[in-house]
Amino acid sequence: MTDLAPHKGMSEADIDRTVTAILEAASLEEKVEMMSGKGFFESYQRTDRTWGAEPYRAGGGCERLGVPAFYFTDGPRGVARGQSTCFPCTMARGAAFDRDLERRIGEVMGMEARAQGCNLSGAVCINLLRHPAWGRAQETYGEDPFLLGELAVALGTGIQTHNVCATVKHFALNSMENARFKVDVRVDERTLREVYLPHFKRALDAGVASVMSAYNKMNGEYCGQNRVLLTDILRDEWGFEGWVHSDWVYGVRQPYGAAAGLDVENPEPIVFGKKLVNAVTGGAIEPEVIDRACRRILTTLYRFATAEDPLESYGEELVSSPPHVALALEAAEKSAVLLANDGVLPLERNEIQRLAVLGRLSAIPNTGDHGSSRVRARHVVTPAEGLRRYLDGVVEVTLGDESDLESARRLAGEADAVVVVVGYTAEHEGEYIPGDINLGQTGSASKEANAAQAQIGGAGQPRGGDRRSLELPDEQVRLIKVAQAAGKPLIVVIVAGSAVLVERWGDGANAILQTFYSGMEGGTALARMLFGDRSPSGKLPFTVARDPADYPFFDVDADTIEYGPLHGYTLLEQKRKAARFPFGHGLSYARFSYRALQVRRGPRALQVTVSVRNDGAVAADEITQVYVGFPGALVQRPAKLLRGFERVSLAPGQTRTARFEIPLEDLQFWDEAAREWRLEPGEHRVFAGGASSDEHLLKTTVSL
Repeated sequence: MTDLAPHKGMSEADIDRTVTAILEAASLEEKVEMMSGKGFFESYQRTDRTWGAEPYRAGGGCERLGVPAFYFTDGPRGVARGQSTCFPCTMARGAAFDRDLERRIGEVMGMEARAQGCNLSGAVCINLLRHPAWGRAQETYGEDPFLLGELAVALGTGIQTHNVCATVKHFALNSMENARFKVDVRVDERTLREVYLPHFKRALDAGVASVMSAYNKMNGEYCGQNRVLLTDILRDEWGFEGWVHSDWVYGVRQPYGAAAGLDVENPEPIVFGKKLVNAVTGGAIEPEVIDRACRRILTTLYRFATAEDPLESYGEELVSSPPHVALALEAAEKSAVLLANDGVLPLERNEIQRLAVLGRLSAIPNTGDHGSSRVRARHVVTPAEGLRRYLDGVVEVTLGDESDLESARRLAGEADAVVVVVGYTAEHEGEYIPGDINLGQTGSASKEANAAQAQIGGAGQPRGGDRRSLELPDEQVRLIKVAQAAGKPLIVVIVAGSAVLVERWGDGANAILQTFYSGMEGGTALARMLFGDRSPSGKLPFTVARDPADYPFFDVDADTIEYGPLHGYTLLEQKRKAARFPFGHGLSYARFSYRALQVRRGPRALQVTVSVRNDGAVAADEITQVYVGFPGALVQRPAKLLRGFERVSLAPGQTRTARFEIPLEDLQFWDEAAREWRLEPGEHRVFAGGASSDEHLLKTTVSL
């Protein structure tokens, strides 16, 4: 056997020579084998049909030549293997607006992936939340491209610190779930480049080394074989040097996907493999296509494999270790958003003898969907358990749920305060699972994909997918109404991946706290926040409207859909519609004031400073946000766009100056006629404050 295996300390020149030697020594069949995953179906059957129970090969690998492979794990909320640390879902961490926190979470994911035999992570999901009904909203960071890009950089580079290749997904326009295998997303070039691609470019420019393509079509062609996306934009324009792999099973439909720029088909060679070999030998695909793909795969693989590791070893003891669990708790505390509070929070422990905790979701582990991102944590602290532990017998905690409203009415009437936990589970939203696994609906599939579905199984009931309603289930609304009727202080806790409309019941709640899917320590964090040990500090990474009609058109079962340039806060501002809770909104137990907004134009960026003061009586974090509005004379633009954010920790009475640098290129628009980015001259408005709504913002102007 020829040994061309990587070894620590290889230089770029060494890697290049070794990859060249591999390509010269490998047969066409061996090269094509490196362009697909291998062993997934066998592993799935062997592990009693448990998704991600073992690492599985996802590109590269040639045993005869000593070439290793990439071994994949999913994990937007933690490594989807074993009993890994379960963090709050990605949307929750979007609400934290904390780059440093997200980088540290990425490092933990990298360590735990290595400890469990994986060197490729699918944790960086940055599809845009175009509409809150999207089933996989919980896996992304929110509705704003700037926020997505900043946090993707933090997570991806954190993961790669430990020489695990991060892949950013799903490229691109994957913002609906049930129809993802068939839907053709129609989008004009300016909208594509200004709204749906900037966050991907930001992550790749920062060094994220792999891309996962999306299932859906873009303008008539599947993304996994879309040359415009995978070659013209990704490689030729952006200069991306990493590798691209497909999403699982339906990720590519024809062998020409390789020529379009797809390097690896996952998880098995359904479309590549023998068909791709035949396409090359038959003259339909040039041999250079195969060599180019293999060079990209192997160069990336060898760069990670030969780099020095930050840790001497990556043992199983790292998985869900105490420091990692503590980080999950920190994330849960920083991500919860206090939507409303009339002063009832924080609760005074010495004033409460009995606390009623109502709602089925208060007492069940509920960390998110059961699709590819599922993490089977060693423990999950539920809201009820967290409150009972915190109150430690000093305060009586009584439990009730929506199945017995009379009992709930009695418990609420006997309590000094009531906490109602409402929202969703994996049955209501998440990755669409038609049967037991995410292989899609067989009606529109190729015969090879149908065979894969039959092999892997799909006899279970469908679950997850896009939401059909933005309201709470009726039985939960009835439970809230029963609690309201008791006349006791009422706190409603929302567990959900994105926006939940509150118009039917919100005015009757004394406080509303959205915790999202808050991870393995969510119950611990909830108790600390309700009783004031921690002040809620998250901000909404999406807009909560008053009326579902205020969101873009959304058809769960669409064959074709058009994505326009406005959604979320940009759409509501253009319609002059007031949000119930605007993007960036979040209350605190402190009060913050802003002053002294200043902007200076530098040669390549705007320098923005603003002073923030804690006028409250408790220490707390504030998330300062900076938005920019445009002249709008040449082309129509949103009223303003997020272009900076910073988490600021302040003691009572303390003032700090937040500083931002906004590159001028971040203010450009795409000129479709000239096919280039342009900066519009004229007066730009700069806003700073604690939420996106104008009444929360200071404003000044700068001429460019």
